[in-house]
Amino acid sequence: MIEFNLIPSVKKEFLRVQFLKKIVVFVSLIVSSVILIVFIGLFILVSVIQKNQLNNINQTVQTDSSRLTGNTSLNRILTIQNQLSSLPNIEAKLPSVNRLFGYLNQLTPTKAYISQINLNFASDSFSIQGSSNSFSTVNQFVDTLKYTNFYFNNNKKQTKLAFSNVLLSSFSYNSASSNPNQNATYTITFNFNSDIFNNQDSIHLNVPNLITTRSILDQPTVIFKNNPNNIKVNNK
Repeated sequence: MIEFNLIPSVKKEFLRVQFLKKIVVFVSLIVSSVILIVFIGLFILVSVIQKNQLNNINQTVQTDSSRLTGNTSLNRILTIQNQLSSLPNIEAKLPSVNRLFGYLNQLTPTKAYISQINLNFASDSFSIQGSSNSFSTVNQFVDTLKYTNFYFNNNKKQTKLAFSNVLLSSFSYNSASSNPNQNATYTITFNFNSDIFNNQDSIHLNVPNLITTRSILDQPTVIFKNNPNNIKVNNK
C-alpha cells in the first residue's frame, strides 16, 4: 500500500506552532490564576486580617493602660520591683558574719572563755567579754589580736593587720571563784579591718605561732561560756 503526504511542510509547521501557542496560552492562564489567587489572599491578609489584629492589639493595650493608670499602687509596685532587682548587689556587699566563729577558734587561747560579743560594722569595732584562769591568759589573748595578720586568697606575700587599737579595757580577779579556770573576767575592745568579712574574697588569718590557741589544741567546742548565742551584731 502506498501513502502520499498531501500536507505541505509549511502547513505542518503552522499546525505545530498553533499547538505550541495553545499550550503557552493554557500555561499562562494557569500561572495568571495562581498569581491572582495569591494577590487576593495577600490583599485579604493585609487589609482585613492584619488590620483586625492590630485593632485588637490596640484595644488590649488601651485597656491594660487604663487599668494600670487606675491602679493607685502602681508606684509602690514599681518601687518594690526596683528594690528586688537591687538585692543581688546589696547581698554581695553584706559582710560574711559566719566567719566570726572560725576566727574566734583561731584566736582564742585554750584557757579563755567568751560570754558576750559585740560586733559593730558601722564603726568596725569589736568587743569581747569573758573569763579566764589568769591575767597571763588574757594578756596572751590581747597579744594574739595585736599581731594577727591576714591575706587575700592565696597571696601570702601581701598581708595586712587584721585588728588595731587592741585594748584590755577591764580586768578583775576573784580568787574565791568556784571554778579556778574562770577566776578572771575581762573585756577586750578593738577595731577590725572590714576586709576580713568581705564575702567576695577568701580570707586567711595569719595568727602568731602560739601553742595556746584553740585552733592548735583542737578545742573549739568550749570557747563560749553560759550562752554561746550572746552575740550582738550591728550593721548600721
